[in-house]
Amino acid sequence: NRQIVLAQKEDATDIQTIQAIAQANPVKGTIVDKNGEPLTGVSVVIKGTTSGTMSDLDGKFTLNAPVGSTITISYIGFLTQEIKLGENRDLMNITLQENAKELEAVVVVGFGTQKKESITGAISAISGDDLMTTNAASTSTALAGKIAGINSRQPDGRPGNGTSIRIRGMGTPLYVIDGVQKDEGQFNNIDPNNIESISILKDASAAIYGVRAANGVVVVKTKGGRRDTKNTVNLTAYYGWQDFFKFPEPADAKTYVAAKYQSDIIKKAADPNFNMKYSAQDYQKWQQGTEKGYLGFDWYDFVINSAPMNYVGGNITGGSENINYYLALSHLNQDAVIVNYGGFKRTNMQMSIDANITKKLKLGGSMNGRIESRKNPGVPGGDDYWTALFAIYRNLPTIRPFANDNPKYPAKTSSNNSTNFAMLNYDLSGTYESTWRAIQLNLSAEYEIMKGLNAKVLGGYYLADQVQSNHEFTYKLYRYDEATDTYPVEDSMDNPYMERTYEKVEETTGQFTLDFNRKFGSHNVAAVAGGEFIRRKT
Repeated sequence: NRQIVLAQKEDATDIQTIQAIAQANPVKGTIVDKNGEPLTGVSVVIKGTTSGTMSDLDGKFTLNAPVGSTITISYIGFLTQEIKLGENRDLMNITLQENAKELEAVVVVGFGTQKKESITGAISAISGDDLMTTNAASTSTALAGKIAGINSRQPDGRPGNGTSIRIRGMGTPLYVIDGVQKDEGQFNNIDPNNIESISILKDASAAIYGVRAANGVVVVKTKGGRRDTKNTVNLTAYYGWQDFFKFPEPADAKTYVAAKYQSDIIKKAADPNFNMKYSAQDYQKWQQGTEKGYLGFDWYDFVINSAPMNYVGGNITGGSENINYYLALSHLNQDAVIVNYGGFKRTNMQMSIDANITKKLKLGGSMNGRIESRKNPGVPGGDDYWTALFAIYRNLPTIRPFANDNPKYPAKTSSNNSTNFAMLNYDLSGTYESTWRAIQLNLSAEYEIMKGLNAKVLGGYYLADQVQSNHEFTYKLYRYDEATDTYPVEDSMDNPYMERTYEKVEETTGQFTLDFNRKFGSHNVAAVAGGEFIRRKT
């Protein structure tokens, strides 16, 4: 019963055979620009895979790629190129073409703009479209992780809170919004949807702003209308939920009692006079968790929940041959992840208009305004949000928030009275509210003195006021007396607190600059000179 089976030999198409052939005869090449100069660090990848390499200092590369595959060659500032591989394994010189559109892109720098191709200083930039890939309440949070050379750190996640930005690890940078020097708070509360671009000036690139730019400069250009475009209406809206990404939850009652019981047994063995907190009978009742007085409590779920965040905004933009405009209105609402703890609301409005009065004279004006408010219970102590989160860990899972589970009588749950979250609400502990109203007005005029030489005047006026109100009520904490079926007061806070703060900020800014930019043959000459004054009253 012996049989011999003959079969046609299949082509060597399995991946191991292909890899063996490719490794035995790798593809080679040299990558150069249009002038024949080698390009270093060019990415060469087999299309559809993650297998690739980079060119060396001489522009050369070697890659194990099979015949018939396609390699993708890409480099910043150059057009991406694809090459289908054949039997020829030596590609000789591969010439990349410059991406003219990217090099022609304009970057906002100190007191003007520059093309990417002419930038020699340490400047990074991001467009508004790239910024809005993340839905965030503040501009600094939306910017985090999107530009090299910036360290971003958000101290906590309370509603409306921003992210601290450090350029090259230094202190707080200077913020310049539409040519006017501003502070971190005004930067954080611009609607990110109204930003056209953000540039980061580092090291010597920031020197034009003097000593205030010692920690770098963040330059913001807000959106404006475009010439010769139709009237366009844009609407943006989103609704989502926020939650803790990672927040350690405390042990439940069964776990806590078991650990405490085992610990006390060890101490009892060493000291016969030691009084154990739980007897063996108590331990069994806590593990069963069904009998009244032996029911655990989840403080994490009592304090924390998923919180909504929503945004709605719209803008109208357009322009003719000699005039363009932009009008935007938006509203953001961000609730706290702490149960019934209020949150942050902000309404932004932005308007701008630019017009050519004559062939040499241009006038422009803009307005940026906002109303922002924060609200939460008036909690005793220094930090209202910290107190609520501290309650998760300060209160034992064997303690319940209400005496006899009666919601009318909050109990004393620990030695720190304010850690019982049952009384951290508007009815029992009071209300904290803070509202900012701010407006920034800018007027500008630009005149062409001669070809390549322009004079520009910019005037700005900023007015903001804050009203802050904090009222902390007195309160009582109770215990339940089962014998009399009453609720005696166990502790109380009898010292009410109330404060009201009014703050007003007024700022006037003026600028005058002369900007020269002209091309002579193959050479380009650019220079800027000017002066600026800022007067601030608080």
